[in-house]
Amino acid sequence: MVPPLYAGLVDDASLLPPSPIGLADAVAKHREHNASWYRDLVGSLLVPASIVSTESMPGLTAGLIGDIPAAVLPATVEKLRASGVVVEHLEAAVARRGEDPQPGLATLCRFAAAQSGLPLFAEIPLSWGLLAALDTVAEARAGGLPIAPKFRVGGLAAELFPTPVELAAVICACRDRNLPFKLAAGLRHATRHTDPETGFTHHGFLNVLVATVIAADGGEVAEVAEVLAATHPVPLVEPARTHRDAPRPLFVGFGAANVVEPLTELVRLGLVNGGYE
Repeated sequence: MVPPLYAGLVDDASLLPPSPIGLADAVAKHREHNASWYRDLVGSLLVPASIVSTESMPGLTAGLIGDIPAAVLPATVEKLRASGVVVEHLEAAVARRGEDPQPGLATLCRFAAAQSGLPLFAEIPLSWGLLAALDTVAEARAGGLPIAPKFRVGGLAAELFPTPVELAAVICACRDRNLPFKLAAGLRHATRHTDPETGFTHHGFLNVLVATVIAADGGEVAEVAEVLAATHPVPLVEPARTHRDAPRPLFVGFGAANVVEPLTELVRLGLVNGGYE
């Protein structure tokens, strides 16, 4: 009931700050999602490395968030694997905004080389040094390392929200380097909207999905930006329907604190057939 275009689109980010639930409850709820009719929409449960518990997670497929020192991550991964947890991927920041991302990328690449195929997502700030960092990631991938970029497109300050043109340029830069990418923060709804409380304008996950389809088809930055800037679903729904049976290009996915919320919006737009059991 979930078309291939949306397969694994939404990771379960219910444990990420400011999470109101504990690990055991999050694992139980994630198992419910995986047993539901919409299970194909749901990716991994994102688990901060700082709170992992082998007792609560046996048999779980998890995405590990590297919120601990990089030197400790290898032992954490091995501990989880030994307890029966499938570590599907690791996400880790390589620098703070305004810092040079290259040293952190070098550390993550060394980690990738020692992890026998564990996919890694390097969170790269959308600031200076970005294009050089993407070149580094592309070179590492060409050398056989399963590493890809991740970007934050929202946060607690206006400058953390890239404009449609800025994000379009990043998407096209990833396209040109054959780099899949993940996004984090800010993707609260399907379409672009302004939060009435903060005044921040958030990107829509459906905007991003359709924009990546346009980019993968050879669209230029201006065309991709036009899609990202749309604040009404009408220009987005038809391209999404047209491509519903094809694999999603470039855009690996994003995390949601409640995976049912993006599901509900896709159902409301007629892009996923509702079928609650």
